[in-house]
Amino acid sequence: MTATSTAPPLTVVQQLAQLAHRTRQSGLTADLREDVARRVLDFVGNSIAARDEPSARAVTALVREWGGPAEATAIGTGLRVPAPAAALVNGTLAHSLDFDDTHLPSVLHPSSSVLAAALAVAEAREADGGRLLDAAGVGIEIAVRLGMGGYDRDSGNSEFFERGQHATSICGAVGAAVAAAMLSGCDAELIGHAAGIAASMGAGLLEANRTGGTVKRVHCGWAAHAGVVAAGLARHGLTGPPTVVEGRFGFLHAFCGERANVDAVLTGLGEHWELPGIFFKPYPCNHFTHAGIDAALDLRGRGITADAIAEIELGVPTPVLRTIAEPAAAKARPESGYHAAFSGPYTVAAALLGGDGLGVGHADFTDAAARDETRLRLAARVRCVPDAHCDAIFPQQFPAVLRALLHDGSRHEIRVDANRGGPGNPLTSDELARKFRSNTLTALDDGTAAEVTRAALALAHGGDPKDLMTHTG
Repeated sequence: MTATSTAPPLTVVQQLAQLAHRTRQSGLTADLREDVARRVLDFVGNSIAARDEPSARAVTALVREWGGPAEATAIGTGLRVPAPAAALVNGTLAHSLDFDDTHLPSVLHPSSSVLAAALAVAEAREADGGRLLDAAGVGIEIAVRLGMGGYDRDSGNSEFFERGQHATSICGAVGAAVAAAMLSGCDAELIGHAAGIAASMGAGLLEANRTGGTVKRVHCGWAAHAGVVAAGLARHGLTGPPTVVEGRFGFLHAFCGERANVDAVLTGLGEHWELPGIFFKPYPCNHFTHAGIDAALDLRGRGITADAIAEIELGVPTPVLRTIAEPAAAKARPESGYHAAFSGPYTVAAALLGGDGLGVGHADFTDAAARDETRLRLAARVRCVPDAHCDAIFPQQFPAVLRALLHDGSRHEIRVDANRGGPGNPLTSDELARKFRSNTLTALDDGTAAEVTRAALALAHGGDPKDLMTHTG
């Protein structure tokens, strides 16, 4: 009898690498490429808007010190720097205002890390728009699938988040590495090694959301930097463990313990894409605050003024309270505009009192706005509570209910189950274009803004990434 040998089953990272390799050869479908192109436009606008933030100044100063060859554009700086440095700057910018896209229920902001890495490597490697979008699309998909591996259905929450870990940067480093490796011409084996190397590099703690500090703004930049570096190390012979995702000491078990769900990473891989369902953000603040903003804008639209309100109750999913409601005193009087973006009471007050053409905008999150006593007096009237109906929906959506008691004794209740920007309540193309223009109003004239918009969307139809990046430096 002749013995027959069978190949061992592919590990998780090998299956992810196979998807990346197939896509590098065949390309994404036209609709997925168009989706990623829209995310590129959103990414660039968010990055330009943050060019003067302290986080931007810090990373720009650092990459100036580093020096090196002029490979890629650091957005808003006038600099061309090595690709890993450009990824660091641009990922930091994209996440600095908390205006970046969000995947549910993993609660990841995937584009900031992955697109920062992909754009840097595409520019350095002179890749065309199709290759850029294919690599970025797969990298984003892999990042959110790893995030789904840490989503615990029993608790209805991300185990990464439960442990204080920033899944965005942890999973984003791996997605960024895959995108960078694809654009560097790596085969499936090297793509797998790049992902395995990056799995040792992802990091990020969420304590700054609660009590202050600006380090969270650099998380996506560092993840993008790590991804570019990991792909380079794989090209030069460094290897990652084949069981890096599912192993006993692998990615998911190390970060999420017994609640890790390895199967979620692979379910429907290559057939069902999470990519098109990722939410665009209409407001430049923590996504958990958005439904409360929508409800407050609805209340305002009914002609109810802040002066008429005696008390406000903001009901949200229970896990959300830790981010936007606690510590209560700090959330009622945020220490800066950045911290105001993570406050349920403040954002409700901003929606009732401030706002721009999008509803709530950048002007509502300056340090001066956060110190405005009129807003703070209204924020002090907002009490945040858990809501059972919201718990049942979260985290497929980030719902909220706003209950207002007026001085005349009347009561108003507004529920928002599907916050704006996702499949249940999407932003139109015009709204996305208005968001981009709002982001770039002080940086680009009308003609340049229109050209950047055209160049970003043209990537889906063979456009050159250089045409886009020429106008963003």
